[in-house]
Amino acid sequence: MPKPSRIRVAALTTALVLSSVLTGCGGGGSENQDLTAQKLDWKACPAPDEAEGGGDSPSPLPGGASWQCATMKAPLDWSKPKGATIGLALIRAKASGAPDKRIGSLVFNFGGPGGSGVTTLPAFGADYAALRTRYDLVSFDPRGVGRSDPVECENDAQLDDYFQQDATPDTSAERTQLIKRTQQFNAACEKNSKTILPHVPTTDAARDMDLMRQVLGDRRLHYFGISYGTELGGVYAHLFPKNVGRAVFDAVVDPTQDPEQSSLGQAKGFQLALDNFAEDCTSKKTPCPIGDTPQDVKDRIAKLLVDLDRKPIPGILPRMLTQTAATNGIAQSLYSKDFWEYLTEGLEEAYDGDGKVLMLLSDSMNGRNQNGEYSNITAANTAINCADDRPRYTADYVQQKLPEFRAASPLFGDYLAWSMVSCTDWAVPGAADHPDVSAPGSAPILVVGNTGDPATPYEGAKKMVEALGQGVGVELTYQGQGHGAYDSKNRCVQGAVNGYLLEGTVPTAGTVCA
Repeated sequence: MPKPSRIRVAALTTALVLSSVLTGCGGGGSENQDLTAQKLDWKACPAPDEAEGGGDSPSPLPGGASWQCATMKAPLDWSKPKGATIGLALIRAKASGAPDKRIGSLVFNFGGPGGSGVTTLPAFGADYAALRTRYDLVSFDPRGVGRSDPVECENDAQLDDYFQQDATPDTSAERTQLIKRTQQFNAACEKNSKTILPHVPTTDAARDMDLMRQVLGDRRLHYFGISYGTELGGVYAHLFPKNVGRAVFDAVVDPTQDPEQSSLGQAKGFQLALDNFAEDCTSKKTPCPIGDTPQDVKDRIAKLLVDLDRKPIPGILPRMLTQTAATNGIAQSLYSKDFWEYLTEGLEEAYDGDGKVLMLLSDSMNGRNQNGEYSNITAANTAINCADDRPRYTADYVQQKLPEFRAASPLFGDYLAWSMVSCTDWAVPGAADHPDVSAPGSAPILVVGNTGDPATPYEGAKKMVEALGQGVGVELTYQGQGHGAYDSKNRCVQGAVNGYLLEGTVPTAGTVCA
């Protein structure tokens, strides 16, 4: 399954998917000349392909500005920069303000890893209208993602089966089956994507971004990273500190944690978000339809999951809502306070034997559209994480760690502990225990942490600031809910971020926005 700790793009698109239900960028090459001198051929964007999630071509921005797409060539293997190339899909909307006020390009990565920036940026481009006054808004499908030589593992029918498996095994037989099914998925990745698998670590994506900076004509990289995008940004700053321009990290990954520590922190983060959801539902004037007290809400959810483990209920037929799918859907809905109404609705219906809404939430996390087609977010997420992360955890090791994970979260502990076996028998060794983001000499980087963030817990922002090094990271705190801060539309947060990106005004370190 995708690691919930780093998924961001699926959370961004959930509201669009649920509201609709309930109410020329690829290419490659064989030889590498001077890639920094290449000229991008910007054209009207095609409709997203299946690996990007499908759908329609991006609609114009308010005011009529059109999105443009292009393909940038990059080395397949950065240790052989004159060798074979791959094509990286890019998208942009040109700056709306006066040409003499234009700063350059602002490059976005919305997280994952494995999310398509080519589809995500236009879906939410209007939210960055203020930034577009002085920047071309740019995003991309990182290598292995979407149209950028995507990692391919299993087909749609196989993925339906993969996501129906019991990912929180209770018996020896179930544990054996989980490991076997994980190995089958990973073997399919190796069979279908052998060439690209060794070349998708975050360090390679960071090198791609520096090439992108040069091809776009910018002296420095101006950057907005969200969730995993903060890790990518930190790695970029480590590799190219003198090339960092104005950069913002929002929903910050803790760069000091290994995968086990990250998963454990995630368990605590999602439990906190569930606690906040239950408190919110039962504190309103109107009765909460899913429980009388916060504890009652959580007890009923726990009972639902136990019942689903014994007997799944109809979801989106012919698929049934399993315990794992329900847990996945609940986790997805905790990414934003805007999704809490869907969680309430989904739980109400599930208690009555209808698992459709919770399954829609789970499908969104997994990159499945209404036509039964999957994007490659799961394949890419697994490939990039396994290329980055050195540890390989066994079933016996996870079993020993379950008490600690359950203490962190009675609801999500097992789910996140067992996600650690996703790199079992992966074909490519992992690079390190955790990323190196030390960046002495870099320009200031604004690091924004959200106290109620379930997916990248608040403590990660401070750890990122410390790891970047003295005089680089500038921490800003948002006292809110959900994954990330800027898209909460909090005026204080947006004012600080816009002030830095547009005017170069660095907020006072330790600023708190409520």
